[in-house]
Amino acid sequence: MPSQSRRKLRLPVLLVLLAALGALAAVPRQADLTRFDPDKTARIETQMWRHYYDKRFVPLFADLYLLARDEQGFSPLDSARIAIAAARAARAFQPTTSRAEAQVAAPLLVDYFSVLARGAPEPVDVVAAARTELDWWQARRESVPPETYGLTIARVATLLYSVEGIEVESFGVFRAQAMAYRDAREGRMTEADWSAIETQLASAYRHLKQAVSRRTKFG
Repeated sequence: MPSQSRRKLRLPVLLVLLAALGALAAVPRQADLTRFDPDKTARIETQMWRHYYDKRFVPLFADLYLLARDEQGFSPLDSARIAIAAARAARAFQPTTSRAEAQVAAPLLVDYFSVLARGAPEPVDVVAAARTELDWWQARRESVPPETYGLTIARVATLLYSVEGIEVESFGVFRAQAMAYRDAREGRMTEADWSAIETQLASAYRHLKQAVSRRTKFG
């Protein structure tokens, strides 16, 4: 009887705890895409790349969640939505072999940008952002120079952050060059190579940070 009483007491407590956790996950936070730290973002993105190419989609989800929650200020629930949509898009895109097949990722990218746009400083054309993102994903596979598809990456940043100019273009090109560095060493990446990529990405995100900080300062 005492054990039954304890079980009866535990159930309401458990339900209260679950309700509290659910409420905490849904509590809105002031998401802000511009709040990111360049070095932390570069470190998380480097991990994301490693997990993506190893086809480890659960750790990739965790990285995406961490980026959205800690670096962009999204609620736990929205961070999960962003991570799920981005991981699904990446997983859908990975096995495709043509632009036509790659369109399978388009609606998933729209889902991703629809939530991400909640932290943008201005309204975002999420369909255009998804289309532009998918365009540079595919361009990488078509031997397009990184200096070219890097400008497409910069265009995505312009759509999200409402900034443009040489710093944004530098961000896109530097990020694309980091990708080209990895692509040239496919199958033989070392820890030193991954460290070099993280350094390059940090430089890229510093350029973007300068652009968004100037926008914040001057309106």
